[in-house]
Amino acid sequence: MDRIDAMKVFLAALDEGSLAGAGRLLTRSPAAVSRAIAFLEAHVGVELLHRTTRSIRLSEAGERYAIACRRILTELEEADVVAVGERSAPRGILTISAPPISGEDILRPLVDEFLELYPTVSVRLLLLDRHVNMVEEGIDIVLRVAQLPDSALIATRVGADVRKVVVGSPDYLANHPPIREPSDLAGHSIIAFSNLGLDSWTFTPAKGASVPRTVTFTPRLTVNTVRAAAASAISGVGLTRLYSYHVAEAVGRGDLRVVLANAEHPPMPAHLLTPKGRSSVPKVRAFIDFAAPRLRSEFARLATEARALSSFVYSEE
Repeated sequence: MDRIDAMKVFLAALDEGSLAGAGRLLTRSPAAVSRAIAFLEAHVGVELLHRTTRSIRLSEAGERYAIACRRILTELEEADVVAVGERSAPRGILTISAPPISGEDILRPLVDEFLELYPTVSVRLLLLDRHVNMVEEGIDIVLRVAQLPDSALIATRVGADVRKVVVGSPDYLANHPPIREPSDLAGHSIIAFSNLGLDSWTFTPAKGASVPRTVTFTPRLTVNTVRAAAASAISGVGLTRLYSYHVAEAVGRGDLRVVLANAEHPPMPAHLLTPKGRSSVPKVRAFIDFAAPRLRSEFARLATEARALSSFVYSEE
């Protein structure tokens, strides 16, 4: 059996979460998938997967082997690109990761359009509320909203004006103490969204100071999705902190008001990230060339909506 092909089957099983899923993805029988993985295990002399009738789980050796397999297959694909050059057409599986809301609402429609244009490319869109290790997890492209540290990743800027905003419903704000500065949050109910601070939020330094202000709290409610945080804020449970594009529509409708706008951190950029060497792979290059101008347009529209939030900033009467 071909070892490279068996590695592809092994990784497909991991990505799909089951041997049957790998079979469907690769149009092979479950028995053929099992044989490929058994071949690899016999070759390396250790068990790579713990299997049950319903699930698979990597062994400790399997975790190390999976990282190596992804690196080997990536390097082989890049070698093919070098050999073929610009004549190589986009093809194969393109793996993209993004936060759930921006992935669903902003990126997914572009993926649909891209698939129409490139019938020889398939896409795995992973909507994850965490940072990913692109190399170890076999991810080609990530959409990330953040100030980027220096890294070995290639960044394509697609937006420049995403803010972190604190919001609450008009009824909640009318029936609780006024909020003039970050320290006033101590007297309020907080809805903590796991990605933007479970027990503290930071704000810009006070006038004449250089140290950012940090407010610690015990949340009244903790959630792990944007939609849940926004919905509970709208229903009056408390204040929450989200990205400006998450709540632009709710603020525009009057369901939420922005507080502490004068203490917000500077806006953050949005980028498409890809590991060095992957940007020249045809499927990766094709998607970045296709998606980047469309994302710039969409993030510019969202930034315009976000700037309009200044018309809906809460202030004490």
